[in-house]
Amino acid sequence: MTIPPDTGAEAFQRITNVSRETICDYQTWYNLLTHWNKKINLVSSNTIHNYWLRHVLDSHQLFNLAPFKNEKLAQNWLDLGSGAGFPGLAIALSLKHGAAPETVSETVNVTLVEATGKKCNFLRAVIRELGLPATVVQARVEDLPAKPCDIITARAFAPLPKLLEYSLPFWSVDKSRPTIAIFPKGRGWKDEVDAAQNHWDFSYEAVDSQTDDEAKILIVSGLARKKALSCDETDKNGNVLTRGEERESATGNVSKGEEGVSPAGKIL
Repeated sequence: MTIPPDTGAEAFQRITNVSRETICDYQTWYNLLTHWNKKINLVSSNTIHNYWLRHVLDSHQLFNLAPFKNEKLAQNWLDLGSGAGFPGLAIALSLKHGAAPETVSETVNVTLVEATGKKCNFLRAVIRELGLPATVVQARVEDLPAKPCDIITARAFAPLPKLLEYSLPFWSVDKSRPTIAIFPKGRGWKDEVDAAQNHWDFSYEAVDSQTDDEAKILIVSGLARKKALSCDETDKNGNVLTRGEERESATGNVSKGEEGVSPAGKIL
């Protein structure tokens, strides 16, 4: 879509049709952001002026891609490398204002993971000020204990192969409640997908971004690590594995791929 020339709150509201109350909360977030940004580097000074359509809209659009048709599939959100809160705080803000079904918005929680203490303090300040359904965890993503989550998000945090590595400990293999990841990616998104497919099995859907005609939002499902074996290796029972690959799931279980075929991610 083409962004209107008036790149501010009114344009954002016209595009998204959010309530005036939602706009007010976003404005409060912006006021806090500009105040804190003078002391710590939360957002580049070159882009903060385009808060509404570069940062807010880019984050807000992810919320509508969640599987809310099944209430159980969108309860626990995990936002990796939250920084200034994009997209984690935007997701929590949408939940506060009832953008999801009532039974979901009453029980959902967004966990924002950020390693830098000062950025965590900023995130907590916004959460307190706006009363958002979110919590902040100060930690490196790789140091977090493994725990299945419903939805994993990250924006401008790492290339896709690394994001999948970070995501695996939080990936559920429960078929009744599978994890999905929602990752906005820039113009080089296809190269990232190709690189990730060298080491990972996954399915994905590439959704058009509202903020860049060449960017995509990747909705990833069915994540498993590829584990290539030589023809004389054996499985855990001593059986010789001659062809194909093993796939390591989020729980560490290994299953053998189709003979002679290496499963690969594909566009749904």
